Amino acid sequence: MRDLEETRLQYDYIEKAKEYVKSESEKIGRPLTYCVHTFGCQMNARDSEKLVGVLEQVGYVEGKDEHADFVIYNTCTVRENANNKVYGRLGYLSNYKKQNPVMKIALCGCMMQENAVVEKIKKSYRCVDLIFGTHNIYKFAELLCRMFESNSMIIDIWKDTDKIVEELPIKRKFSFKSGVNIMFGCNNFCSYCIVPYVRGRERSREPQDIIREIESLVQDGVSEIMLLGQNVNSYGKNLEQPVTFAELLREVNRIEGLKRIRFMTSHPKDLSDDLIDAIRDCDKVCHHMHLPLQSGSSRLLKIMNRHYDKEHYLDLVDKLREKVPDIAITTDIIVGFPGETEEDFAETMDVVRKVRYDSAFTFIYSKRTGTPAAAMEDQIPQDVVKRRFDELLALVQSISNEKAMELEGKTLPVLIEEQNVQDASLVTGRLDNNSVVHLPGTSDMIGKIYNVKLKECKGFYYLGEIVNE
Repeated sequence: MRDLEETRLQYDYIEKAKEYVKSESEKIGRPLTYCVHTFGCQMNARDSEKLVGVLEQVGYVEGKDEHADFVIYNTCTVRENANNKVYGRLGYLSNYKKQNPVMKIALCGCMMQENAVVEKIKKSYRCVDLIFGTHNIYKFAELLCRMFESNSMIIDIWKDTDKIVEELPIKRKFSFKSGVNIMFGCNNFCSYCIVPYVRGRERSREPQDIIREIESLVQDGVSEIMLLGQNVNSYGKNLEQPVTFAELLREVNRIEGLKRIRFMTSHPKDLSDDLIDAIRDCDKVCHHMHLPLQSGSSRLLKIMNRHYDKEHYLDLVDKLREKVPDIAITTDIIVGFPGETEEDFAETMDVVRKVRYDSAFTFIYSKRTGTPAAAMEDQIPQDVVKRRFDELLALVQSISNEKAMELEGKTLPVLIEEQNVQDASLVTGRLDNNSVVHLPGTSDMIGKIYNVKLKECKGFYYLGEIVNE
């Protein structure tokens, strides 16, 4: 439920935090600096923009690196190595803090929703000043005030929430594109995944709030938006007046001035015919579908609690390609799920050959404590997992290269996103299908769409040139 009173309360805390920041700045004779480091998905990236929005409103200025006066790690916990990266960085921060008496350190995001993680930080990383999770990020200004008022570690972790707090400050990373949360949480409980436990149950925003936010973004120069949710296909089911994701997509498509619409992530079990029709019918919706497979084995998919089988997944791909022939399909695949046999792995390879993905994110199964899969017997030996992973990666890359070559020589619209980091004479943009294109250009082209001839395919990107009409 939307909470306007909470919005007003947080703006009061923003004003209070301004005084604390001003006082600290005057003591040291310079502005306080911040550094927000984001681990994980687009949802985390959007959350970080909210943190930065508040930080800049209360008087912090962006620092160059983690030597800043306030360092925030917005954490991910989907895989164990993400946790280990955070612990490693905290070791460095502890030394930085000894040299900077005003330095503060905060941890937030999915990793902080795990009790064992918080206990470890309390015991081993006393340098941390503030810990909060995924459900109360809207209280950041309030937590800032508590941090300034306390000499001890502040820990504020909620198990869940039904609140959606709108219209708080946000500082976008890009001027021309933006993520837009349409829902929070996940109800799927895939047996390997910790996300429902750390992000909570599904909560959808009201469609009129989403439309209003996008209209405001467009007025501020945004031409591309990414609709964000753990499973956008199940959007709207918990609203008082249910709205489907397909209906929302059609509404967003009507917004004047908006050029491109993307969305992430789609769950195959909720991919409806109506949604496929909406992708076909809406001229602003990019022809790119990220459709996680995870495994091609119907037996494993059932154990994973994915609620679809191999045949259903392939049927969905056929429907997508029938109605949107040029659609790019990308996916996620896990190798080495507990109990995965050679036959199961062969089924996955079979799906990859049949679907012919434009690209795929391939992962080695990572045991996450607290998930059903972590307690399963028959964990796969690492040498077997590595062999399978290498085989899958080779196949995926081979097909991706072949698919990419099909567009060589064609002229297609490209949204210019940035100056090329390696060659200042080039700019970098993206096709409708999300592929990267490098071409000669200048910084004033950023945020605009040009027709570009794809002169040469380099496998994972293209070299192109603008075609003047």
